[in-house]
Amino acid sequence: MTDYTPEQESDDELYEHYSFTADKGQQPLRIDKYLMNFIVNATRNKIQAAAKSGNIHVNDEPVKSNYKVKPFDVIRVLFEHPPYENLLTPENIPLNIVYEDDDLLVVNKEPGMVVHPGHGNYSGTLINALIYHFDNLPNNSSNRPGLVHRIDKDTSGLLVVAKNEEAMTHLAKQFFDKTSKREYVAIVWGNMEEEEGTIEGNIGRHPKNRLQNTVFFGDDEDKGKPAVTHYKVLERLGYVTLVSCKLETGRTHQIRVHMKHIGHTLFNDERYGGERILKGTTFTKYKQFVDNCFKVLPRQALHAKTLGFTHPRTGEFMSFDSEIPEDMQLCIEKWQHYVKHQDLS
Repeated sequence: MTDYTPEQESDDELYEHYSFTADKGQQPLRIDKYLMNFIVNATRNKIQAAAKSGNIHVNDEPVKSNYKVKPFDVIRVLFEHPPYENLLTPENIPLNIVYEDDDLLVVNKEPGMVVHPGHGNYSGTLINALIYHFDNLPNNSSNRPGLVHRIDKDTSGLLVVAKNEEAMTHLAKQFFDKTSKREYVAIVWGNMEEEEGTIEGNIGRHPKNRLQNTVFFGDDEDKGKPAVTHYKVLERLGYVTLVSCKLETGRTHQIRVHMKHIGHTLFNDERYGGERILKGTTFTKYKQFVDNCFKVLPRQALHAKTLGFTHPRTGEFMSFDSEIPEDMQLCIEKWQHYVKHQDLS
């Protein structure tokens, strides 16, 4: 699967929301099943309703939901309204601002808050809040006001937001040139062998599941973009490990993908399989303990703890640190207590 482009293009008063081109090795597959694999929050009923309304086109012709996708088919999903993420609405949502001046602000994002609107998340996002609290924020290259970088919905932690064009250009260049500093704290499955190390592996969209990214290597290396993650063990907690991760690059899901790649999927990372018990025993009490940890921390165990960059106006290097949020801290404490009272040798 290639060429995902959520664009706004008029087509007989219809707007393109998705565009896909099927791979050359695509096996015949009903289009409703095909699209479920690649559209966030899509259900089969919704896809079938869209097809019934004539909103799913293959090679510029509307198709029914039982149409079998073939190699190189060009699939477009069209609606009468523009994509909702292009219709930004200011919302009075409180922000945890840890620093602000005339050029920028640093926000400590709560877990569960989506950074920018997208399919299935049209309100309650960081951008909805930003455009309510601040006027005339500059757009980034993706037309998203103020955003220099982003973190996932269920990742908590620090983000820098630009308040004018000069700050946007200067800060974006630092992230591109890898001169910004970012450190994350994560709980991963398994007892890591090394105290510290570096993970290198090109990251790109998973060929069979467009909701995931994966590492490409060997002959497929050019299907992904270079990505480098440096990690260090902070605390060993039996069947999981608390680690620090410093990013040299900023690929989507980078830490989540790299950690899975080396066999240490993030704890309770549902998208990448970390919501299952990947390490430990078969005892019922252990399963109950892990389930309780999942309830305390109902998201992937990842927090953007520190952020550093050069101020675009003063030239001063600024560094910010944030506390590990309560849900993740409670999970860590549960594992600390478990290790103290178990013989894991």
